Amino acid sequence: MIKIKKRKILLLPGDGIGPEVVAEVKKIIEWLNKKKSLDFEIEKDLVGGASYEKHKKPITDEVFYKALESEAVILGAVGGPKWDDPGASMHPEDGLLQLRAQLGVFANIRPVKVYPKLTDSSVLKPEVLSGVDMVVVRELTGGLYYAEPKGRNQTPQGWTGVDTMRYSENEIERVLRVGFELARGRRKKLASVDKANVLECSRLWRQKAIELAEEYTDVEVEHILVDACAMQLVQQPSRFDVIVSENTFGDILTDEAAVLAASMGLLPSASLSDVPESGRRTQGFYEPIHGTAPDIAGKGIANPSGSILSVALMLRYSLGLTEEAACIERAVEEVLDSGVRTADIFVEGTTQVSTVDMGDRVVSAIN
Repeated sequence: MIKIKKRKILLLPGDGIGPEVVAEVKKIIEWLNKKKSLDFEIEKDLVGGASYEKHKKPITDEVFYKALESEAVILGAVGGPKWDDPGASMHPEDGLLQLRAQLGVFANIRPVKVYPKLTDSSVLKPEVLSGVDMVVVRELTGGLYYAEPKGRNQTPQGWTGVDTMRYSENEIERVLRVGFELARGRRKKLASVDKANVLECSRLWRQKAIELAEEYTDVEVEHILVDACAMQLVQQPSRFDVIVSENTFGDILTDEAAVLAASMGLLPSASLSDVPESGRRTQGFYEPIHGTAPDIAGKGIANPSGSILSVALMLRYSLGLTEEAACIERAVEEVLDSGVRTADIFVEGTTQVSTVDMGDRVVSAIN
């Protein structure tokens, strides 16, 4: 009898509301095993504050090994006030940064779609939100968050803090290619974000974007300063198709873009180790864009939609299962269209449900 190798999925619930939303992810994967015969093997382990409490480190070598052996990794969230001491030598978020580096995931893909039925839940006017459907690509393993030197030093004049922004042309080119490839499969519009008027890294970034544009002649390229992009995101968000930026700018812009969708709880993300091309499978790291939300942790009211939609991204990018990915995305939209809401997007006239109930309803809607 031939033994078929199971595809391993590593779940890292993390801290705060992480375990609650990842529990709903597990339901989706179990449904896929049962109804689609996909035969995923689910493993679960610790990261972030949960790992620090048990192992005195935010991630262990064993978890690194499990992640490298898995087809994909799905994270809940890491961090919280308990570990916020700025003088500490280690923080829960260090585990996340180390894991990204270990997996070699350099491109973070964050789709931002405004569901028509949710425009009343956003702080922006419905007419501003009409037609918003974009993808933000953020470089993930370079720039200020990783480059050296980094640290604090005491001088005769007092303490100084140092962070370094550094990018090689190869690091810039590979993430720009991700943006160009995604744009090529969408509306063929790419906004390359930089601060080329003052930063040398950004001048190199723009130079590489101009060079690559000659290769992707079917894609319309716009070079936009980060401050102008931040303004346009709230004034005319529907003008954007694919946005690509370096690490720090992307971190800020993607959180801003979450306002368009009414809640961070709705948005998924994929962090990839290769350029996504049709038919190519790449190892990935998947997570909702929200944080640990310690103020609502344990109350059963967190929105699991972003985590569930991250499963859809996993199916599409790491496993090549585009049909199954689309089924999950349609199920989430169907549940939202029916007027079911978690607390973060609840408005009068809709039905408020718990985290568990939201997950159950999405599972029931998958076909």
